[in-house]
Amino acid sequence: MSTAENVTPATSRYARLVPGGLRDVAFAMGVISMLGVLILPIPTFLIDVGLAFSVAIAVLILMVALWIEKPLEFSSFPTVLLIATMLRLALSIATTRLILADGHEGIDAAGQVIAGFSNFLMSGDFVIGIVVFLILVVVNFLVITKGATRIAEVGARFTLDAIPGKQMAIDADLSAGLINDTEAQRRRRELEEESAFFGSMDGASKFVRGEAIASLIVIAVNIFGGIVIATTRYGMELGPASDVFTRLSVGDGLISQIPALIISLAAGLLVSKGGTRGSAEKAVLGQLGAYPRALLMASGMMAIFAIMPGLPPIPFITLSGILAFVAYTIPRAKRAAEAEVQRKAQRAVEETARSQKDSVRDELNVPELELVVGKQLARTVLRSPTELTHRLAKIRRKFAREYGFVIPEVKVSEDLTLGAKDYMVRVHGTVAATQSLRVGDYLVVLGDGPKPRVPGDPARDPAFGMDALWVNEAFLPDVTREGFVPIDNTSVVLTHLVEIVRNNLAQLLSYKDMRALLDRLDPEYKRLLEEIVPSQISNSGLQAVLKLLLAERVSIRNLHLILEAVAEVSPHARRAEAVAEHVRIRLAAQICGDLSEDGVLKVVRLGNRWDLAFHQSLKRDAKGEVVELAMDPRLVEEFAEAASKTIKQAMAEAPRFAVVTAPDARPYVRMIIERMFPSIAVLSHLEIARGATVKPVGAMS
Repeated sequence: MSTAENVTPATSRYARLVPGGLRDVAFAMGVISMLGVLILPIPTFLIDVGLAFSVAIAVLILMVALWIEKPLEFSSFPTVLLIATMLRLALSIATTRLILADGHEGIDAAGQVIAGFSNFLMSGDFVIGIVVFLILVVVNFLVITKGATRIAEVGARFTLDAIPGKQMAIDADLSAGLINDTEAQRRRRELEEESAFFGSMDGASKFVRGEAIASLIVIAVNIFGGIVIATTRYGMELGPASDVFTRLSVGDGLISQIPALIISLAAGLLVSKGGTRGSAEKAVLGQLGAYPRALLMASGMMAIFAIMPGLPPIPFITLSGILAFVAYTIPRAKRAAEAEVQRKAQRAVEETARSQKDSVRDELNVPELELVVGKQLARTVLRSPTELTHRLAKIRRKFAREYGFVIPEVKVSEDLTLGAKDYMVRVHGTVAATQSLRVGDYLVVLGDGPKPRVPGDPARDPAFGMDALWVNEAFLPDVTREGFVPIDNTSVVLTHLVEIVRNNLAQLLSYKDMRALLDRLDPEYKRLLEEIVPSQISNSGLQAVLKLLLAERVSIRNLHLILEAVAEVSPHARRAEAVAEHVRIRLAAQICGDLSEDGVLKVVRLGNRWDLAFHQSLKRDAKGEVVELAMDPRLVEEFAEAASKTIKQAMAEAPRFAVVTAPDARPYVRMIIERMFPSIAVLSHLEIARGATVKPVGAMS
């Protein structure tokens, strides 16, 4: 993290107290002062202040290491460690000078701090002091420092190895638009600082190890040299001289090793923190207390130790009670915290909903596809929101596979102004259908077949308009035995919704959806798209072609074939209708395959009379292109009657078929037939795929 990002409120106050031009001078003077201690004699009072300052710095470093969120927040630790080590070594040299020069005067020769540590930690016996000092050195040198050095070494190695992968991940997020340039630069800078930090920590741990070795040498020199000086120059006996100089030397070693041990602990906490976020209290106690069963097991073990003969019961009973209490309170505290988070989330949702309700602008956001149900019908349709959501998701996946694009999400809501048993389907805010159902009853679709031998009310199937019967739930076993399939209210509504979506596919393909489809193309087809758009056809023109295909239920799942066909005809035809007709010819195999049943394409022909009538009614421009259909209205009505009669007869024989006509007349024949039979496909002779098996099932002549 940068220096600007590491500015805390405390450093901000410090910056206000000390002008920026003087801070660097004061810091440099402090470093020079430490170097001066190595050469100049220092009074005992300043030695006491320096030793106390060394302990305070060590404690401050430990507290910062405990409370930082992540190691990089203390990236200056190696520099601080070097300065603190140099301070202690300088003070050790100064105290060595005082011990060797004035040690014969008594235990206070090197200052009150060393004398106090000598009396307090050694209990007046220098042997105890030597043992304590050696234990501190072993703990610091072999346990804490060695472990921290190994962690820093491995962390630096793995951090350096992971840099290329992390750099590629940052570049990938930037390319995908998940982050901006500023965030990418921040992540790269943090990555560099992380590698530099662990590399520095690997070397900084050597400072502490070197200081431990230096302390052993210094204390040996102080003891040996002090005894020699006291006995040869000041005439002291060997016993008193050994006692005084050993106590002074060991006290000096203790006052230097205790801050070193504290700083080593801080270094170990930093490098062992790893990727854990949060202060040490959250990282350690939060994870240790996250498993109440482990605390209960530990409490049980302490209780067993308490009743074992020969062991003091009070400590183990106390620990057992504390662990059991913590194991009991942690789950309750966790549940309370989760409940508080849920309450805050609920309040946030309510506030958002309230603000949206009060906002007038939200009224402008019209759902693309909406299903509205009445109050009584909602009890059956919305009885299981999860099941309804699952079924709507299956419908969307089915349309995506069948037609090549994802239809919008269906907004389901309840409207008190609607009839209690009614439902309504809106497309872009416009009512596409409104129907009323029998809540609790089941719909049996009859068509032209016989009726079941059960009481029921006649009705019309909302989706296809076929004859149907409402049957009470009590007669379902009888209806099923007779071979009929009863349909519940939810299935009736969803089936109707599916047919409405099929009839409005063109309206549901938005410009945003088209751009999403084009962005998923392979690089080769993206280059093809760049060649034809916008030089030969605009984006809106391409969308119009796709809409024309979907309006006749032609799937656009083979988008690459559509683009190839558009590229072929766009230099010669500008009108979207002409481009769409050419695309249909290129998609002949797909269209015939979707309409075929068991490999056979069943067709209804127009016949010679109507082929000739449409051919004579087509008006062309100077280029020979069809511009309009000028057919007598009475002839149009006659054709509609003949088409209706023939199509109904064909529907009784084959549920799936297509009407076949001449290429020039196909759009106009479709325009007339779709008003009576919107689901009937109208093909031209050129759209019959090569090798397709065709079976006529009727003719309109």
